[in-house]
Amino acid sequence: MADASAWFGAEEWQAIALSLKVAFWASLLSLPFGVFIAYALARWRFPGRQLLNGLVHLPLILPPVVTGYLLLLTFGARAPLGAFLKDFGIVFSFRWTGAALAAAIMGFPLMVRAIRLSIEAVDRKLEEAGSSLGASPLRVFFEVTLPLSWPGILAGAVLAFAKALGEFGATITFVSNIPGETRTLPSAIYAFLQVPGQEGAALRLVAVSVTLAMAALLASELLARRVARKGAAR
Repeated sequence: MADASAWFGAEEWQAIALSLKVAFWASLLSLPFGVFIAYALARWRFPGRQLLNGLVHLPLILPPVVTGYLLLLTFGARAPLGAFLKDFGIVFSFRWTGAALAAAIMGFPLMVRAIRLSIEAVDRKLEEAGSSLGASPLRVFFEVTLPLSWPGILAGAVLAFAKALGEFGATITFVSNIPGETRTLPSAIYAFLQVPGQEGAALRLVAVSVTLAMAALLASELLARRVARKGAAR
């Protein structure tokens, strides 16, 4: 069997590894916020609820370049918040951490929507039964709502992961296209297409992108079905 390294060049492997790293941290770190906001939108009634819902879904409507530019204005090295965070060693602009932040924001609406639909599908009577037995709202959430909505949480996390793998516009605007630092799969494909004779490398990375995206979607479906079967067996 041929060595796997013969299939891809060093730059290609670098882009693949960086994309997986960015997508993993983008989906993992945004998951707690996604669960909280999805629960708030599904269960709470408060002033500004529709505004919050609009802000959450705004990245789906705005051009990705606009989102990236807003991130640059907010977290850039010369921006007030960016300069403040830099004093604590937290830098986003032109770093892979910034690529993860951009990917997380672009995938956040898909995550929240999947989780919200799952929470709304939980029977409120089960939550009310837990409350009537003296359980606190926090305990009801962790012992009733969270386990029953777990398939949607998994689906939301994997959808955000898949979206992060394909994020391009906001990422390249916010953190540029630096090899080894911010050049993810989409950025690498774009870069290769600008160089004559590199169409083969671009095509290989396109194949990797499609494979990873399909694998993520299939994994989401399989995990959701497994958790649903376990829930039905209880």
